[in-house]
Amino acid sequence: MNVAVIAVDKLREPYARTGCALYQDRLTRYFGVSVIETRKEAGPSAILLEGRSILDRVDDDDIVWALDRAGVAMSSTDLARRLAGVERSGKHRFVIAIGGPDGLDETVLSRADLRWSLSPLTFVHEMARLIALEQLYRAAKILRGEPYHR
Repeated sequence: MNVAVIAVDKLREPYARTGCALYQDRLTRYFGVSVIETRKEAGPSAILLEGRSILDRVDDDDIVWALDRAGVAMSSTDLARRLAGVERSGKHRFVIAIGGPDGLDETVLSRADLRWSLSPLTFVHEMARLIALEQLYRAAKILRGEPYHR
């Protein structure tokens, strides 16, 4: 299975770049992993344009999870079980869509197979990307019975 993280904007903070690179590298033991950054837009239709940019990079047969504060909250073991289902689906690519500071457009949320909430808290989008990558790594370790998860 290949995992693609499609995220609005670049990582600007050094801690976020370092942390995301660490977990992206660790995940390559389990999946093909790519990160696709789209342009952060400005103005009244920014969120719509960002959504279009994300959807332009999603294939029809991709499984898409959208990060959404109002989405489904999961424990790490629940995430591992759902990730196992994604692996068993036979789909070639699993996409995680991460919006910018204003979140994701409804068109992206509607396309999503799952709206995933990392927490009821609000995170800067850079932190959300880091947490999502770390949780995917944790789920992969859980699925393979490897030490990491406590």
